[in-house]
Amino acid sequence: MDAAGNYLKKHTEALVKDVGLEAACALTGKSKATLGRYYSTADEHSDRFIPVDAVAQLEAAAGYPHVTSALAELKGIALSYDAARNEHPKQGGVNTDVVALSQRFAMLMAEYTDAIEDGIITYNEAKRLLRETLELQQVLINMKLHLEQEAT
Repeated sequence: MDAAGNYLKKHTEALVKDVGLEAACALTGKSKATLGRYYSTADEHSDRFIPVDAVAQLEAAAGYPHVTSALAELKGIALSYDAARNEHPKQGGVNTDVVALSQRFAMLMAEYTDAIEDGIITYNEAKRLLRETLELQQVLINMKLHLEQEAT
């Protein structure tokens, strides 16, 4: 499987786990085994990907559009996730966001330092780094929303 396919499968797994496996099955009408095949990197499932209608159903229930953002990133497109526009951004303002940003970045660097200590980033270490990167991205999105709010 090529790198793009592997990348999409990892984000499909993140999406299903974000929603929860049982809830994902109920939303899509797919079995646990079928959903598992969509994000399995095993050779026998390398050509199976989640249908776009299932992605739409799951992303409507998820906290973040994992697969959509992965597709955009593969194409070099930057998305601005603004589901929070219908709600108010998290309490605080830009100053609070800057503090949160520095804390999240410090956590990411701590994870990276631990991961690279032996010269190899393992699968589990990469997953932790990805999780921290996504948290950092969420802080940046909140900061962007606060800045947009101040600019209007």
